[in-house]
Amino acid sequence: MTTILILEGNSTAMVQQGKADALPFVKSFMALDPSVRVRVDAPYARPLEAADLEGVDGVVFTGSGVEWSTAEPEAEPLRAAMRQVFEAGLPSWGSCNGMQLAAVVLGGDVGASPKGVELGIAQDITLTEAAGAHPMMAGKASGFGSPCVHRDEVQRLPEGAVLMAGNAHSPVQAFVYEKDGVDFWGVQYHPECDALDLASWLRPKGAHGEMVADLETMDAAAAARLGTTAEEMSGPVRMKELANWLDHVKARAGNA
Repeated sequence: MTTILILEGNSTAMVQQGKADALPFVKSFMALDPSVRVRVDAPYARPLEAADLEGVDGVVFTGSGVEWSTAEPEAEPLRAAMRQVFEAGLPSWGSCNGMQLAAVVLGGDVGASPKGVELGIAQDITLTEAAGAHPMMAGKASGFGSPCVHRDEVQRLPEGAVLMAGNAHSPVQAFVYEKDGVDFWGVQYHPECDALDLASWLRPKGAHGEMVADLETMDAAAAARLGTTAEEMSGPVRMKELANWLDHVKARAGNA
């Protein structure tokens, strides 16, 4: 049986208020393979220990709604957890804050995008030439859209990282780092989130009523207004990168 550890990126107070970015991952893995065992831990609530990684085949670092960037002192609990995962050599995945976290831990830079917040659907995500030969993007067509909510972005890749995708808003939309025992795949967007997940995040903000309504409807017309298609937002297409990572984890663990 494959075991995935999901490390929640939100603060303890936010989780207590119902903001848990681990939940869409739990739902996604159950849809991709109900036999997968999923555990959730929260490094902001309790430091990760070596025993927490025993029996784990792969580790996910979620998105986050905290005010600080992954480079700031407040994020040290997450950085410490990621260093442990990397030292253990476990396959790891990062979405949004999780990818930015890896960039910092591995020696890159993050910062607020000069183009502001990318919100709703990240449009026209274009694959690099390297992505065409990498299993992360197998079966993914270039120029796709995906749910996203982010202020910060990776502004300098770590040395040795391989760029997988970018778009006009953020040149780094996906990268992998596979050297020195580290096995990391990350994306800036949220393939784990469906349209309703995104709508639930945006609704409390109160300023995106039309976008929320389109996300909740997600028919052909609503999808077009959001710059995507209903098919692109369907689970099998939207989660393809995550499904590829899960296959990678199973292969590494001998569970394929």
